[in-house]
Amino acid sequence: MSEVALPGQTKRTGVGDAAVVRARDDEDVVVGGEIVRHRLSSRVIHWTVALFFFVCLFTGLPIWTPLFGWMATLFGGLSVCRWLHPWSGVVFSAATVVMFVHWFREMKLTDKDREFLTPGGMSRYMRYQGEDSEVGKYNGGQKLLFWAAALATLGLLLSGIVMWFPEPFGNGVRQLSYVVHDIAFILFFAMIIGHIYLGTAAEPGTFGAMVRGTVTKEWARLHHPKWYRQVTGDAKKR
Repeated sequence: MSEVALPGQTKRTGVGDAAVVRARDDEDVVVGGEIVRHRLSSRVIHWTVALFFFVCLFTGLPIWTPLFGWMATLFGGLSVCRWLHPWSGVVFSAATVVMFVHWFREMKLTDKDREFLTPGGMSRYMRYQGEDSEVGKYNGGQKLLFWAAALATLGLLLSGIVMWFPEPFGNGVRQLSYVVHDIAFILFFAMIIGHIYLGTAAEPGTFGAMVRGTVTKEWARLHHPKWYRQVTGDAKKR
């Protein structure tokens, strides 16, 4: 356990500020009534991936179908979208690689995590049910999202390269690339919607972990009790 002493500070004026400062360089440490969950570098990686995903989304949809042609005006027209979309895809893919390297050691699935692969496990997770005392820093659903996002990004990148430089490839490969790109995009978009829902409405307090870098002790004890015990040194299971 690592804890910062904050003599004379109050929750209103001191603890929060001290926790945010500590979150610039450290994580998994207790600061007053909060726990640093994500250091600044982790949050920058996360938001870089998110930013360029949405740039890809809003530049790609007008290319995909005229139904979303109005989005092209946000970037200066369809021709700009056709230029910007592949380049933003390159940055998005590079950022995802950085994210993968940064987190993959913590995202290894345990036998307990694999329960999320079952329909019942996913249903309970999406309904915000089924938390138990052995949930660590990341639960099975978060780990599955990580690996699914990595695979979807690979599909988007490889198919995008074929679409961007079609000449070296046969007609069959080119046609397949469109199918793969569309399927990977639809799956990725669905995952992102679920991710946003679970990180906001379903679990209040979660969003702050990627903004401030911190969560309350109560949040950690409720949603990730094993991680809470490891960080605070509290050996008691809830």
